[in-house]
Amino acid sequence: MKSTKILTCFTVFCCFVLQAQKFNLDFENQAHADSLSDGWIQWGDYDLSISEDAFSGERSAKISSNKSGNSFGSIACKIPARYEGRTIRLEGYMKIKNVEEGYAGLLLRVDGNGQSLVFDNMRNQNVTGTRDWQKYSISLSYPKNGETIIAAGILTGKGEAWFDNFTVTIDGRDIQGLAEIERNLPRALTDKEFDSGSQIDLPELTKEDVNRLELLGRVWGFLKYHHPAIASGNYNWDYELFRFLPGYLATESNEESNQLLVQWIKSLGEVPRCNPCAKVDKNAFAAMDKQWITEQHKELRDQLLHIYKNRVTGGHHYISMAPNVGNPVFENENPYRAMSYPDDGFRLLSLYRYWNMIHYFFPYKHLMDEDWDGKLEEYIPRFAAAANELAYEQAVLQIIGDIQDTHANLWGGGDKIDAWKGENYPPFHLRFIENQLVVTEYYNTEKQDNTGIQPGDVITKINGVPVAQLIQEKQKFYPASNPSTRMRNMAPELLRSNADSTVIEVSTMRGVSENKTIDLFPADSLNLFNWYPESGQKSYKLLADNIGYITLQTIQQDDIPKIKNEFKDTRGIIIDIRNYPATFVPFTLGSFFTSTPTPFVKFTQGSIDNPGQFTFTDDLYIPSEGSSYPGKLVVLVNELTQSQAEYTTMAFRAGDNTTIIGSTTAGADGNVSSIVLPGGLRTLISGIGVYYPDGRETQRVGIVPDITVHPSIEGIRNGRDELLDKAIELILNN
Repeated sequence: MKSTKILTCFTVFCCFVLQAQKFNLDFENQAHADSLSDGWIQWGDYDLSISEDAFSGERSAKISSNKSGNSFGSIACKIPARYEGRTIRLEGYMKIKNVEEGYAGLLLRVDGNGQSLVFDNMRNQNVTGTRDWQKYSISLSYPKNGETIIAAGILTGKGEAWFDNFTVTIDGRDIQGLAEIERNLPRALTDKEFDSGSQIDLPELTKEDVNRLELLGRVWGFLKYHHPAIASGNYNWDYELFRFLPGYLATESNEESNQLLVQWIKSLGEVPRCNPCAKVDKNAFAAMDKQWITEQHKELRDQLLHIYKNRVTGGHHYISMAPNVGNPVFENENPYRAMSYPDDGFRLLSLYRYWNMIHYFFPYKHLMDEDWDGKLEEYIPRFAAAANELAYEQAVLQIIGDIQDTHANLWGGGDKIDAWKGENYPPFHLRFIENQLVVTEYYNTEKQDNTGIQPGDVITKINGVPVAQLIQEKQKFYPASNPSTRMRNMAPELLRSNADSTVIEVSTMRGVSENKTIDLFPADSLNLFNWYPESGQKSYKLLADNIGYITLQTIQQDDIPKIKNEFKDTRGIIIDIRNYPATFVPFTLGSFFTSTPTPFVKFTQGSIDNPGQFTFTDDLYIPSEGSSYPGKLVVLVNELTQSQAEYTTMAFRAGDNTTIIGSTTAGADGNVSSIVLPGGLRTLISGIGVYYPDGRETQRVGIVPDITVHPSIEGIRNGRDELLDKAIELILNN
């Protein structure tokens, strides 16, 4: 029988006990029969209840849903992160029934400084269907600056899930028996003076004001990543900006503002001479441009150069590099989620933060069409003039688009952008085929009969506006590495609207052009997908003429030995990467196609010791199993092939007899780094540079196919997969 746990909650969001330091992680304590177990809260909009169908004891938590789309349900418990350690682990038992169009899982998150620091929800484990009680677990690095631990169960899609007997451990020790400690947080995390607002009111900006604010943004970012006192966490550098700005804005000459910058730098304390000093790699692919520093007046220039020469090395409060990878990890950046519309000071901070992150740590700055140096001056007036939350989000989205990285978009917090685009969607998916907006398939087949529109029909106007004009008007709000990927992202959203219906001009397969009014539907009423639908099919099958077919969309590691065994004598193999791989296969599957270890990629990595510097790594090799697959390998790619999918394609290209067919891929490769901005906005960047061994670029360029094949409108109308047809033809004619 389980022991009784005494529970005292400060708020509905807490589930910790001050006296006994025990947590109700087995769901047994339930003060009221019609409520959740004590200390547990509901996230999402699914049905939550306490069930008598328990793994042990008398109670478990249950989540039920008959919804599809992007909805979810979660039962969560928040625990204060008052412990020390290196690893945190959540274990628990879960039972599921008829889970489909989503997944079920445990969820573990540690929050601090207003954001999620580490997170896993078992999405990649793809737990679906019906399963009896089983034990699951999640392990994460335990962040030293965590404030709250969140243990939860989650369900997306349809079905039922039960959860019981959760255990949270720190370095293998159950927190039920651990004493809480006072964590000595750096001053940067305890300075809360401007939590409710910056108290900055920007004046109407003159050209001189913009120039001075540009210099301030450069100096602020340079000090952030180079000054030892800031690197040590002695200053909340966001709030130091707000303390400095009023006096700086009041200056009436460049001489006066420069002198104020000098005094500000001196106030941070003397920077001791370095020993040893950080060394710039003479073979670096890129290094920091110090020209703007050398252009300043003598006293300011000398101070900045002294800091640069004696800059911090080693640990840093605001930046680290991901272990074993080397992409930047932007630490202790508060997203200020409570500020749905950031005030003047926080909007300026948003621009300064983002511009400097890109300036010092984005590996592909040299590939932008426009010089990043000029973007700070360009966007200061836009961020200052953003009159409402939508205008602010649009300004953020536009500067994100300027780095021309498909990984970069508003991936969270952009609720006004979402509302502006519209909450209703057409019942069908759209793609640009032969440069025309084409209906490719229905999200819900039962809705097809009501529209009179068939796959292969071409939409030429929306509410009387030509599609080409809409593209021109909206493309600045769709960040992408290359035009084909931008069109990929725009196509499914061109008919989004807050209206219940829209009028389209459509050219049908009968050659008739006519106007039609179509109904639009909320996202949660459709089996909506952005790029490609979820697939429950097996990852491999044998086609006619003894040809093997593999899709990476559903591949699992335990499929690979079976694939090698069953396909070793086939005439050829087709690997479809017009999707995102379900698991990482470059080495385990790539080695099947190489007769000798073969280089296929090298990277550039940034530096904390030398912000702005990027150096090449050594080549990475695909291993060999001694002899390669004797048949022909054909790899299918298109604009849906992005990031890990592109990296995987590079690995297969190293094979002895590989042909890649299709069209240019998304051009966004490399492990991603997360960036948060005031107002709770979240974006990403490609955090490392990815290159072929000979130094050829992949970013923006994508993986260029050996044979270009595009789908045609006629192929869509006839239900043909022209890339697959071409792959089969290549193998049969080999």
